[in-house]
Amino acid sequence: MFDISFADKISRAYTRSCKALCHELDIPQTAFDILMFLANHPEYKSARDIVEIRKIKANLVSVNVDRLVQEGLLVRCEVAHDRRKVELKLTEKAASIVEKGRAVQAQFIDTLLQGIDEPTLAAFRAALMQMEKNINQSSRNAEKQARKVEDLRNQMVLKIKQKKQMVFPKSKPKQKNLIMIM
Repeated sequence: MFDISFADKISRAYTRSCKALCHELDIPQTAFDILMFLANHPEYKSARDIVEIRKIKANLVSVNVDRLVQEGLLVRCEVAHDRRKVELKLTEKAASIVEKGRAVQAQFIDTLLQGIDEPTLAAFRAALMQMEKNINQSSRNAEKQARKVEDLRNQMVLKIKQKKQMVFPKSKPKQKNLIMIM
């Protein structure tokens, strides 16, 4: 079984491996992480994506995105079909940072995988892919179950309302007396 601190150890080791480059570029680690996230995962384009996927606190994302925009490394672009949304895009100026960052990331991965032969790596990748499939299936099953529970709840509420109407029928409106109207 894995030591529960394994993921934290990897995160701390990655941060240490980026420290020299961040110092050289005079850029905070969080700003660097944001640039690299957007560069490595172009399907994610918003500050909300960074918060949700990369798990960086919203206030830190906001402050660092502002800084990156001011430094000309990012631009904010309105989404054509929804002006409330803003996409973050890397500028040409960010390209050299991304290139250096990818080199640091590649070195970090090489260090992590040192001493692991190709068949073991292939088995590891296959195991990760299977775990992802299992998670996706589990999520789909949980969503189906949640919909079933919601449907049952709605049916119960409807039945309760119907019984309530049978037990406490609404009083019929009184017919107006024709004499009073005249």
